[in-house]
Amino acid sequence: MRKLVTRIQAQLDVEEAASWHESRRPGLGLRFLAELDYVLKRVTAAPFQFPAIHPGVRRALLHRFPYSVYFLAGDKEVEIIAVLHQHRHPDTWSSHF
Repeated sequence: MRKLVTRIQAQLDVEEAASWHESRRPGLGLRFLAELDYVLKRVTAAPFQFPAIHPGVRRALLHRFPYSVYFLAGDKEVEIIAVLHQHRHPDTWSSHF
């Protein structure tokens, strides 16, 4: 399994999303984080199963929450560059790049 590296901006994306969901309903932020953790495990185990959306950048989708995980995949590590709501402009991730 590859090492997982998360950029600071991506971590802020996650904290903001979890906080927003938790403010809507207690426990929902934790459910968001649990699903994100599941997707990140899949990404680190087999990153090339996810589609490339830009040269070098891949995207994984959460299933129960409308969020995308944008990442770079190498032989030894996966670098998370953004975790964004899918209703945001499709190029928003590139401002994190």
